[in-house]
Amino acid sequence: MKPTISFIRIGIVALLIGAYGNLMAQNGDSYVTFKGALKDGKTKESLVFATVTLPETHIGTVSNSDGDFALKVPKTHTSKSILITHLGYKNKVVELSSLKPDNGNVIFLEPASVNLDEITVRPLDAQKIVLDALQKVPYNYSNRPNMLLGFYRETIKQRRDYVSISEAVVDIYKAPYKSAAEGDRVRIFKGRKSSNVKRSDTLAVKLQGGPNVSLLLDIAKNHDLLLFDETLNLYNFTFDDLVTIDNTMCYVISFSQKSFVLEPLYFGKLYIDTKNLAIVMAQFSLNIEDKDKAASMFVKKKPYGVKFYPTSTSYLVTYKQQNGFYYLNYARNEVKFKCTWPKRIFSSNYTINSELAITDREVDNTTRLTYRESFRSNDVFSDAVTAFNDENFWGEYNVIEPDEAIESAIKKYGKRLKRQ
Repeated sequence: MKPTISFIRIGIVALLIGAYGNLMAQNGDSYVTFKGALKDGKTKESLVFATVTLPETHIGTVSNSDGDFALKVPKTHTSKSILITHLGYKNKVVELSSLKPDNGNVIFLEPASVNLDEITVRPLDAQKIVLDALQKVPYNYSNRPNMLLGFYRETIKQRRDYVSISEAVVDIYKAPYKSAAEGDRVRIFKGRKSSNVKRSDTLAVKLQGGPNVSLLLDIAKNHDLLLFDETLNLYNFTFDDLVTIDNTMCYVISFSQKSFVLEPLYFGKLYIDTKNLAIVMAQFSLNIEDKDKAASMFVKKKPYGVKFYPTSTSYLVTYKQQNGFYYLNYARNEVKFKCTWPKRIFSSNYTINSELAITDREVDNTTRLTYRESFRSNDVFSDAVTAFNDENFWGEYNVIEPDEAIESAIKKYGKRLKRQ
């Protein structure tokens, strides 16, 4: 059975240069932007999705799929320090005064050592661990439907400029994990779209599916989109290490497609609870060495003559444990691609990023969302979200901060992201 990855399709729609609002606001005199790259202190590899925050403020950001970050800081705070955190690494505090404004900063994080319990047993067969983890999904994850409240954000950048920024509070009906036939559903509760973005030139790039894309990254429920019984033998599995996540000891198992496999598959790491074999976290990317085949997996629609190929992909999903079960906690995907249109002498690079963070959960009196009120997989979030705008809901936070870490936004909005 051929694996499907429809959950990362991207629609490209031809559009004449139109009114997309004003150019994005510059930093001005009251802010300083610090840019840099985060790397492993030993291997020198880039650190993806590391969190960079200014403690005791709502200012923060996350490194991208190349390990790069940009943090805009008020001049009144430049004497302070930033905190950098990443799973499996020691926290690092860096004084802003030691960094160069704008660019040229490289910061190295040191791996954190893990103290192993005497009873910990290392697995001998990494593939068997993964297979057992997939078979135990009905027992490790909620067997009851849940109503989730989430904060979703979606951005599209052309080169370094934002051409689309949208975000919303969403209601999610999370179907039981033991029921593969029953799918999840999502509806927009309150949303908004920033008009303070750069005008797009020649092409409009849109992500189809919105928060549904993030829900499909829940590989514990949708593992047939990434790993399923028929394709396990197409991968190499290796045991990498043991790490602690939220006081839970986890196996780190790497996977990548075997050399004889021609179709683009995935590579990455699974973090699996050593005691109950629950998947606690997954980081993975698509093999895009064959550009033509990889491109065919993403493009839903494009103008004639446009040439497109992805340059990098990165996906992350995490879970939280409560009362003996694991629940979806956070999902993020980032896709970069290059687009050319020889007939119009057009060439540009794009980055599409979406994040979904679960902020509240309810188990009792759960009713499935109707199809009519649900956001559909063929809808475009940035087009639909304006219908749910409510300035009173966002209060004083009436401006979207595109480089703000989603964790900082959630803290800022506070009770708005809790069920009343």
